[in-house]
Formats: sequence, C-alpha cells, structure tokens
Amino acid sequence: MTYHLEICAFGIQSAMIAEKTGATRVELCDNPIEGGTTPSYGAIKKTREKIAIQLYPIIRPRSLNYFYDAEEWAIMLADVLICKELGCDGISVGVQKLNGEIDADKMKRLVEIAYPMGVTCNRVFDVVPEANNALEVLIEAGCERVLTSGLASTAPEGAALLKDLIKQANGRIIIMPGAGVKSSNIKALIDNTGANEFHTSARKMIQNPLDFSNSKVTDIGNMFVADEDELVKIMQVLRN
Repeated sequence: MTYHLEICAFGIQSAMIAEKTGATRVELCDNPIEGGTTPSYGAIKKTREKIAIQLYPIIRPRSLNYFYDAEEWAIMLADVLICKELGCDGISVGVQKLNGEIDADKMKRLVEIAYPMGVTCNRVFDVVPEANNALEVLIEAGCERVLTSGLASTAPEGAALLKDLIKQANGRIIIMPGAGVKSSNIKALIDNTGANEFHTSARKMIQNPLDFSNSKVTDIGNMFVADEDELVKIMQVLRN
C-alpha cells in the first residue's frame, strides 16, 4: 500500500519544507492559534509558484464554528474561485447548520463551484453530533476526502471510530486521520485504523530574531513552521 502525508502549513516556508521532505499535499492555512483560516491571495499565489505538490488552501473566513451567514458564504465562494484561478489542486472546507450537522446543500455547492479541483471536508466533521450519517452526506455531496480525528481530541484517541469510518466508506471517500499525528504514533495509527493518508502540522515555534522588542506590546503573536526533522521521521515510517 502507498501512504500519503498532508502537511497543514501555516506559511510558505512550511509548504516548501513539506515538499522537500516528501509530503504529497499541503493544506495552506493562516492563523494557527484560531485553528486555521483562509490564507491571502498573495500567500496562495506565491506558494503555488514555489511548490509542485498538491496545494489545498483552507476556505474558512473565521474561527469559532462552521456556520456562516450570507456575507461569509459569499466570501467563501469567491475564495474558491480564486483558488481555481491560481491553479490550486483542491480546497479544504466545511459548512454546518445551526444544529451542528453538515450542511449538505452548501457542501454540494462547494464541490460544484470547485470542480475540477478536489474537495476535502475539514474538521467540521469532528464537531457533528453523529459521524456515520455525516459521512454519507459528504459522500453524496461529492467530497473526495474527510480530515478527521474520529471526533476525539487527537487521531490516536479516535482510532476506533476512524477504523469504523474507513470500513463504512468502503473506498467511496478517503478517511484521513489528523490531529496529534506524530512520528511516534503514526505506525500504530496505520495498524489500528487501516488508513493510508495522514495529516499533520508537525509545527514548532520560531523564536523572534529581532534585536529589539517592546515588552509593552503584547499583540505580536507567535510564528510556527513545520519541523523538518519530525517530517523526515514520519516519512521514514510511511516509506517503510
């Protein structure tokens, strides 16, 4: 079996590291502290120019939840068209209703608008009230993949449900475990779930290189980049 690794990249630097270490795909995001939001036009454009592996920007205008009003929905559709214009291979996206269920109509519409790009359902799946019905909704909508931790905090904790979802999918959609995936547990995830695609950020925090910093300003934030050594270790497990 061939195994694939998708990297959640919070910047062009991580995307380039992902390609260098042998990853199959980059999910390009902004705002790691918020769980990932849509990157800028410039970020998508320059990343597309720099990497040849698959590029799937996340389409998520804000954090908090995956229920969007009319204005946010219009923004999302526009961002999908931008990704298509810039030559992306697909998008990572999810929409839910107020009751927490997957919004079937909006997911179908996203698949239609995105074509011929692929569509991964992001971790909106992990906040649904019931996983099995949600999976059938996404299959019917035409999504090619689901990024999920098995409705748990991490994929290793959700391994039992992940295995059941892969069995239910029966080749109709890809179940891609993500959240907490590391070189130290990916072999167990393979054995315990039967998955052949995995998602990780493998991120580490970058130290501020400036010689001067004003300690009174607290909104500078942090920057994260993919840990190349960790990605090499993960790829070694997958290749073996």
